[in-house]
Amino acid sequence: MESLVFSRTPSLSNSLFSHHLTSPKCRRTHLNPSLPSPSLPSLCNSLRLSPFPRREFRFPLSLNSSPSRFTIKASAQKTDSPAAAPEGAKLVPLVISVAIGLLVRFAVPKPVEVSAQAWQLLAIFLSTIAGLVLGPLPVGAWAFIGLTTAVATQTLPFAAAFGAFTSEVIWLIVISFFFARGFVKTGLGDRIATYFVKWLGRSTLGLSYGLTISETLIAPAMPSTTARAGGVFLPIIKSLALSAGSKPGEPSARKLGSYLVQSQFQSAGNSSALFLTAAAQNLLCLRLAEELGVKIASPWVCWFKAASLPAIVSLLATPYLLYKIFPPETKDTPNAPALAEQKLKEMGPVTKNEWVMVATMVLAVSLWIFGESVGVSSVVTAMLGLSVLLLLGVLNWDDCLTEKSAWDTLAWFAVLVGMAGQLTNLGIVSWMSSCVAKSLQTFSLSWPAAFCVLQAAYFLIHYLFASQTGHVGALYSAFLAMHLASGVPGVLAALALAYNTNLFGALTHYSSGQAAVYFGAGYVELPDVFRVGFITAVINAVIWGTVGTFWWKFLGLY
Repeated sequence: MESLVFSRTPSLSNSLFSHHLTSPKCRRTHLNPSLPSPSLPSLCNSLRLSPFPRREFRFPLSLNSSPSRFTIKASAQKTDSPAAAPEGAKLVPLVISVAIGLLVRFAVPKPVEVSAQAWQLLAIFLSTIAGLVLGPLPVGAWAFIGLTTAVATQTLPFAAAFGAFTSEVIWLIVISFFFARGFVKTGLGDRIATYFVKWLGRSTLGLSYGLTISETLIAPAMPSTTARAGGVFLPIIKSLALSAGSKPGEPSARKLGSYLVQSQFQSAGNSSALFLTAAAQNLLCLRLAEELGVKIASPWVCWFKAASLPAIVSLLATPYLLYKIFPPETKDTPNAPALAEQKLKEMGPVTKNEWVMVATMVLAVSLWIFGESVGVSSVVTAMLGLSVLLLLGVLNWDDCLTEKSAWDTLAWFAVLVGMAGQLTNLGIVSWMSSCVAKSLQTFSLSWPAAFCVLQAAYFLIHYLFASQTGHVGALYSAFLAMHLASGVPGVLAALALAYNTNLFGALTHYSSGQAAVYFGAGYVELPDVFRVGFITAVINAVIWGTVGTFWWKFLGLY
């Protein structure tokens, strides 16, 4: 027997989910909840049978972990380490990605309305997007190569190519990763969720609602769905499931764990859609909308007002509907409140750092709501909040330096945003939108019909993407321009596409960062992920389509 001790305070990247979780049925490679979503092929490869020797882990069957560390006993046989994976680009994805750009540049005739510079940038952009999907290299590395190509071919001057690195939205997203680390490091998110388990956890359905409500409350101040999943909610779900004898990769998974994982996973999209600051892609959507001339006054308040009714209805409906279509075998959990009470006692009283985190987040959310009236922008609010956390020792600079996902996101996100912005400036987006608008006009579609067609297409195409932010960077501007050219009111189109971006995060096991985290826990089989994901997507479409139609009309969005 060997004793494995996992620390939950130093970083998300060293959390218990960085370890291999395997079972007699399934062996999965590690999934790091702090990293951005992987590319589609690399993620699919990582979810196949692992080449590593099989290990079976036995977890404690009670909520008895301390807020800083807990021990998991594991049985493992000593084996030789596997050979290191080959480095460099994957040949087939590399060839396909480059070929797409070359075909567009040299084989497809350039429209007369488009300049040579714009057409060449479009070819580079499409090659970059293809690489992000196919994964010849990590997303940051491939994005940098795309940017280098644009500069080296003189398609873009250096200043224009790197212009997006000074974007306020990009830096707001980067700082949001540090806020998420503060929640995990202090244990505050864990404490909040455990309180809701204590209050609502006497039944399985009550447990689900308790976890869903707690994530909704945490979401506006913890703008990373992956961090919420891996750093807060999956550890609690696993502890509850294991205490009920529900083990990953075994038939007992359906007793409790499968339902709780699916319910939390499917509800998370609505939590992220409810608040502007609940997910990084929300901020990017509004930034791209502004570049197309769609400016939203008081964005935090406007976003929340428009999302509130449909999102809350979906949040209330999702756990119950999943309880019916994907029912747990265990209906009652009378011991859960007692286990939560025991865990809270072991956590001890609220620490100074947790109080600082609470005060900082209250300040940040307040300024995000009312900051414009006093001249404080969203990014300045985030900078002030991070400065407080650093000055009072909740975070240290090493925490920020080791948050690799933040810096990686800065690199590839800024490249996509910069290229998309230049495509807009050079007229590519307006040309594409006018072509689509003319095609829709041949079918004599009214703007509401065009709105439904474009929203459905934007949603379903996410089956090809392994990142919500990547999807936004690649397609949001183009689809918003198509909406505008079809006569859809600008604010309605911008917000609806942004809400849609959150809802398709639970479509597949690779559709978002939290999808990889929840699927990697081993409680849900792959066919169930696709089946429940599609059914829930239809339910969300009906709720948002019906409730949203009347609510947005009442708010005057159209």
